[in-house]
Amino acid sequence: MSAVEGRVPAAPHLSIPAQDAPRLSIRAQDAPRLSIRAQDAPRLSIIVISYNTREMTLACLRSVVAETTVPYELIVLDNASQDGSAAAIAAEFPQAVLIAETVNHGFGPAHHIVRRHVTAPYILLLNPDTVVLDHALDRLLAFAERTPQAGIWGGRTLNADGTLNPTSCYARMTLWSVVCRVAGLNGLFRSSRLFNSEFYGTWQRDTEAEVDIVTGCLLLIATETWDRLGGFDDVFVMYGEEVDLCLRARAIGVRPRMTPEATIIHYGGASQAVAADKMVRLMRAKLELINRHFPPGQRGPARALLRLLPWTRALAGRVSGRGGGASAEVWRRRAEWQDGFAPRRGVAD
Repeated sequence: MSAVEGRVPAAPHLSIPAQDAPRLSIRAQDAPRLSIRAQDAPRLSIIVISYNTREMTLACLRSVVAETTVPYELIVLDNASQDGSAAAIAAEFPQAVLIAETVNHGFGPAHHIVRRHVTAPYILLLNPDTVVLDHALDRLLAFAERTPQAGIWGGRTLNADGTLNPTSCYARMTLWSVVCRVAGLNGLFRSSRLFNSEFYGTWQRDTEAEVDIVTGCLLLIATETWDRLGGFDDVFVMYGEEVDLCLRARAIGVRPRMTPEATIIHYGGASQAVAADKMVRLMRAKLELINRHFPPGQRGPARALLRLLPWTRALAGRVSGRGGGASAEVWRRRAEWQDGFAPRRGVAD
């Protein structure tokens, strides 16, 4: 599918909507210039949403500048961080478009604010807790231009120690995968694509492949496709938004692909401190994804099974002597997540 043409932007500048946040005062000579030139139309709009990850965000942005040579624009939205992130970003990266919000909109909804500033034919979503390696964004854009039929593209993610972080892409959740997860079969048979299907078994993400879902830590999408889909659904404030996006995209013929040529470090979970709170949000998102994307006849059984997941994990922890841990707390808080983002609007069982 073709991409819309980006218009030539004005000279790079700091943009903070007056109605949203106070304007920051910076001096351009205090920070290095980004690798975009005012006379070049950007081919890539790089979007970073930050929340209380000041040092990681700065390291991420430095890696973008150091490792990206294609014409790009860098757009950073800070979700009302309390750690001085916005001021630090403004001071070091004055040519970036910085949107310093006074309220936390969440990851998904923040992108609708950012979209108004996008001028490039491709949108690149990049988590603030990542480090770009070896021209990864250049390579990912080149991959997209070689495989335009894919519509959504992802890369390979590593942990800080260089080992594989397999969360860059997933297979879609199915009734069978829910059964395997609740029964613990995905953990017992990690290398099996049958029992650990959502993670594609132990595939090392070292070959190019079509995938169901590219995660939002490193997700490239044609701006035209983003607009056609309406971007992220605001119901998914945190977690599940890219799964919903990719599944909606597949429904209109998009076939996401990943390449190991584009590799980054992804630390993961840097802005989410409490394990139980994270699991509650994940469970709520997973239940909502079942409500929206499972065949009608499978939604009821899938919901019933998935609701048992924290209980079975807590039970396994107690039996093994590790204790119930966060899973026990998530089970106690099941009223918060067991219906997804209730009420379900027009979703039939």
